[in-house]
Amino acid sequence: MAADEIRGAVQGTAPVPLSVLDLVTVGVGSTASDALRTSVELARLTESRGFHRYWVAEHHSMPGVASSSPAVILAHLAAHTSRIRLGSGGVMLPNHAPLVIAEQFGTLEALAPGRVDLGLGRAPGTDGATAAALRRSDRLNESADDFPQQLTELTRFLDDDFPDGHPYGRIHAVPGPVQATAPGGVQSPHRPPVWLLGSSGFSARLAGALGLPFAFAHHFSAHNTIPALDLYRETFRPSEVLDAPYALIGVSALATDDEKEARRQVRATGLNMVRLRTGRPGLFPSPEEAEAHRFSAMEEEFIESWGANIVHGTADEVRSGLDDLHKRTGADELMITSHAHSGELRLRSYELIADAYELRAAA
Repeated sequence: MAADEIRGAVQGTAPVPLSVLDLVTVGVGSTASDALRTSVELARLTESRGFHRYWVAEHHSMPGVASSSPAVILAHLAAHTSRIRLGSGGVMLPNHAPLVIAEQFGTLEALAPGRVDLGLGRAPGTDGATAAALRRSDRLNESADDFPQQLTELTRFLDDDFPDGHPYGRIHAVPGPVQATAPGGVQSPHRPPVWLLGSSGFSARLAGALGLPFAFAHHFSAHNTIPALDLYRETFRPSEVLDAPYALIGVSALATDDEKEARRQVRATGLNMVRLRTGRPGLFPSPEEAEAHRFSAMEEEFIESWGANIVHGTADEVRSGLDDLHKRTGADELMITSHAHSGELRLRSYELIADAYELRAAA
């Protein structure tokens, strides 16, 4: 597959496709049901405005993040959209049996043929105790070397092609590969494309070696972005999946009508991260709560560092920041995650970004 085949057609002035990463944020004063309704609204809005993908991230034991079950959420979003690509950003492979993931995403592909992505990560997406509860085994002690083996097993299930004599040779992930009709009436199996996600060099190197598309978590590992992308491109080997490197980066960005409001929301995001990093996750705090909080000198330093990697401000300021980031990284796609206390502000942020780039859905 050529990179152009996974690159969305840009309808507007954006230099690359723009996509969405949704953490299904639950703010103080709202519920998970509210957050999930916002996700439906956001998926429909961004589809109508020409965003390319809509991914949901797997997190656990975090009251302010209602995306513990990406496959369930994606099935719901598939019923409320018709064109935008839907996927996981990502499913944490070590938390699940590969056969279960193959069945879940085979089902999603059957529900929304040709528009499902399977993004995979190797981190637990939570703390160690929660990861142990998820896995119910000693798999918590598996090393990074086990991830490629898990990935191979998952890919075999997705393709339904275990070799003769393999212990799983008579096991089939159902629904399996969809028979897609190619030009000329030729039937060929199709299943969700696999992406590798990462925040360091491990997944970058593995994605390159396997010739897979790569998504890097710039939004929480900005200092590693350039080295990881360089490593991915240097180690890339053409494959049946992709003939040239294709790198997407996750970007934290928030556009508001008022620059001051953007700064207030970023500070609330900082308080949220302080609590998360100190083992006290909760609902996403309001700007008023952040303004009333007495931060220590160490917390202030952390917030300043964290906030520096959030592109925020008016629509024009956010566009300028995103354009600069694209120039510095050479990313093939930008996947935007907008953190704000209210669903209304998150919706407005994507609307303003679409306006800034004159995005419009393809006819």
